[in-house]
Amino acid sequence: MSKTILLTACTLLASLLLAGCGTSPANNYYLLSAHEFPAPGGESPAVGVGPIEVPEYLSREGIIYQRAGNTLELASLDLWAEPLSDGVQRVLVLNLAGALDTQDIRFFPWHPKRAPQFGVKVNLLQLEVVEQQALLTAEWLVYRPDTSASVQQRISRLQSPLTAGDTAGERVAAAYSDLLYQLSEIIAAAITADQAALSKASAP
Repeated sequence: MSKTILLTACTLLASLLLAGCGTSPANNYYLLSAHEFPAPGGESPAVGVGPIEVPEYLSREGIIYQRAGNTLELASLDLWAEPLSDGVQRVLVLNLAGALDTQDIRFFPWHPKRAPQFGVKVNLLQLEVVEQQALLTAEWLVYRPDTSASVQQRISRLQSPLTAGDTAGERVAAAYSDLLYQLSEIIAAAITADQAALSKASAP
């Protein structure tokens, strides 16, 4: 009789453990998104984007949340659907193509014999959420790959409010996407200004 009770208890315990495993929370995957532009129709300027440098602490599968002081939390369920550096590069490519109305835009590395007119390097120094603001600090460089001449180099500090009502991962992904749009507009303005200066200098 005792053996029967023990066997029944073990079976019940195994069933409960299996049921618990079956109800584990599912992972949530998030993507950075580009700003919506009309499809680019121009063929210039030719722009290459990359390399993109991301701090080691952000190079994680899980989204990093800023906590009190210098404390960070690595999310176990809120995950990036691609490496963060790849997502930043992809979004910058799409944003710059739209902002500059050019289809001639390339990912780094490009063929050395077919270098674009402009190259864009970005070094992310900060990308985090503090209270209800997402913050981005990036050092960026626009240069000419054929000569390595610098066009413009700056450090941009940007912020974007978090939207209300979404899950934490959705809010962070949307805010980071907005920050990258702001950065793309600044970089596109530098390229446009240099093009205008060149046109003016070459005018008779």
